[in-house]
Formats: sequence, C-alpha cells, structure tokens
Amino acid sequence: MTEESAVKITSPESPIPTKPLLLSERLREYLSILGPGFITGAADDDPSGIATYSIAGAQFGTGLLWLSWFSWPLMAAVQNMCARIGMVTGKGLAGALREKFPKSVMIVACVALLIANTINVGSDLIAMADAASLLTGISGHIYVILFGVGISWAIVQFRYFQLANVLKWLALALGAYIITAFLSKPNWGEILYSTFTVGIPKGDGGFATVVAILGTTISPYLFFWQSAQEVEEDKAMGRRILVQRQGATRKELHHRRIDVAIGTFFSNSVMFFVIVCTALTLNAHGITNVSTTNEVAMALEPFAGKFAMLLYTVGIVGVGLLAIPTLAGSAAYAFSETFRWRHGLDEKWWHARAFYGVIILSTLVGIAMDWVHINPISALYWTAVINGVLAPFLLVGVWLIARDNKIMLGQPSSRLSLAVVGFTIILMFGVCVGALLT
Repeated sequence: MTEESAVKITSPESPIPTKPLLLSERLREYLSILGPGFITGAADDDPSGIATYSIAGAQFGTGLLWLSWFSWPLMAAVQNMCARIGMVTGKGLAGALREKFPKSVMIVACVALLIANTINVGSDLIAMADAASLLTGISGHIYVILFGVGISWAIVQFRYFQLANVLKWLALALGAYIITAFLSKPNWGEILYSTFTVGIPKGDGGFATVVAILGTTISPYLFFWQSAQEVEEDKAMGRRILVQRQGATRKELHHRRIDVAIGTFFSNSVMFFVIVCTALTLNAHGITNVSTTNEVAMALEPFAGKFAMLLYTVGIVGVGLLAIPTLAGSAAYAFSETFRWRHGLDEKWWHARAFYGVIILSTLVGIAMDWVHINPISALYWTAVINGVLAPFLLVGVWLIARDNKIMLGQPSSRLSLAVVGFTIILMFGVCVGALLT
C-alpha cells in the first residue's frame, strides 16, 4: 500500500451514497462494516454483565427491564464519542486525555482501571471455569489456568485482524441467552407492559442494582478499548504514522455510527432477554438469592429445561472468551499511551514487552483470585457497581476532549452527542448518590 492510499481524506469530496439499496444489499453493507463497534458492544455482555442481569431478574423480576431500552442510546452515544476520538485524533483515549490532563491524573486513572479490570478478569475466569466444570465434571481450578493462559497466549500470538475476526464470531455466543429466554415461555403482553413501566424497585439493593447495570453497560474499559481499536484499524490499513491516522471522512464516521448502533443494540437486547429469563424462572419461583453462575444455571433447569441450562452455561464461557481480551487489553492501552510505551496488537512481543506485560500481569492476578475463595457472582456484581461509580468521572474527561476543537482537529462531537453524553454523566452521578443515600 502506498503512503498516498494510506492517508485519510477528510475533504467533502466523499459524500455518503444516496442511491437506494435493496434490502439484501443494505444487509450485506451493514455486515461488511461491523467491526470495533460491534465487538465492543458485544464485549459489554461479559460474565459480569450476565451475572448482574441475572441478579436483577432474580431479585426484582421484570422491574428493571426498562433499563434495556433506556440505556441503549446512552451507551451508543458514549461508545460513538470514544470511537470518534480515536478516528479523528489518531490516538487512543488515554493518548487524547494526556493532552488535556496532567500525567499524575492519568496515572491514577490507569491504576484504577487496571484494578477494576483485573478483578473483573479474575471473576470472569472463575465464572467461566465454573460453567465448564458443570458441563464436564473437571475441576474448575484447571479451567481457570487453561482459560487464563490460553487467552494471554492468543492475545500475544495473534495479530489485530486475526483477533478481531475471532471476537466477532465469539459474539454469536450471546445468542444463547435470547434462545434461553424463549424457552422460558414468557407472556409477551405482560413483558411488554413491564418493559415500558419505568421505576426503581423498592427494598434493599434497588438503587445499587441500577448502578450495577449502568456500570456494566457504560463501563470504563469499553471507552479505552473502542478508541484503541480505531487506531488498530488504521494501522492495519497501513496508516502507521500519526499524521496518516488523523481526521476521518464523513463516510467513515457514518459507518462507525452504524457499527456502534448495531453492537450496542445487540448488547442491550441480551440484557433484556437475560432479565426475562431469570425473572420468569428464578424470581417467579421464589429464588431471589444466587451466589454463583452455576446456581443460576442449575435453577433454570427445572423451570426452563436442561437445554436452557446448557445454553446459559455455554454462553458464560463464550462471552468470557470475548470479554477478557478487551478487559486486559484496555488497561494495557491506557498505560502504554500514558507512559508512551510502544504498543498494539500488531506489535511483536519483543517490541512491546511493557504493553503485553500489563495484559499478562492482569491475567495472572486474575488466575490467582481463584485460590482466595472469592464468590464469583458477588465479585462480578460489585465490579459492575465499582465501574458504575468510576464511569461518570472518566466520562467527564471524554466529554471535555470530544468538544475541544483543537484536540479534535476541527471535528468535535456534535451538540446532540455532547448533550446525550452530558445527560449520561449527570444521570450516573445522580444514581450513585441515590444508592449511597438508600
């Protein structure tokens, strides 16, 4: 590829095609542009997310279904803003934030992100191992090591496009939860009514569960991963130099909006169906307290059948394989951009030892968590709560970067986008305060 073909063209000479397309042609077009937005959206439904939605359904029935549609535009706006930062500046989120905030603030943010993500990695590994153990009868300790070492090896060994293609296919594992919900034989009239009845359930844990759902839906690690993958996409197309990556065409931005919209819609649809499934099985039969993902799976069997239990269990393994690379990778990107380390999934191990070292360290600590007897579903749930508290602080930085005309090279986010993300920040701070007061 020549340098000329690798440089982004940001002039208005590249209009969005206006010729009407047939439905099949439009579908093929949408499938062809699925990339960072779809992977990031799907990775949002990691075992932490599935555990949080399961707890919400078990404790409060269908009382929190409304969050599935309410949080979709908020999640999409945040993710699209992070994508735009990566596409326009040619840097990951931490690299852009470094231009606005002192290094000391960035170090604190990176450490907080690494701690939260490492706890999440460990919890996800334990949940995946429990699920695999339930299916095979082999000790979960063995699976924790196999999954942790295997995922770390794949991240180091595979190049960006190889890993991205694998992650796209792993996203299909989320379909297991949609099928499982239908096996629960819901009354769709009642479900529809509950979906559009907005309210926070009374009693202990209502506000905290809302914080957890928002925290696992609008999660800090996704901010860093989304923007970093935009840079990886450019590098894979030959745009190795920063100046070649800066700026984005209208068509590129339009395609990413579609990509993000589909990915976040898919993610929130899974939230909807997991809550439906556990509400109609566990909550409906008085099972409101669950402590492991295995308990959720086993409780599903008498009410929705063995196939539903198997789908739920296999889904935990699949979404864990999808999410752990994004969890460990996002912290590695944040540290690398803050300290100016060489980084990227296309880099060889010996060229980016610090970058890959953070990924391996996070995974090894996650593996070690299996030997300190942590309750995995409680850890997953409270990790989501922690993310819900951290996210609005980080979003303030994202919002300030996205509106900065200088940093965004004359392509800042739109007023509508800034307004939606601003509302998201206020909402998340408000819900956190509500959870503390109650």
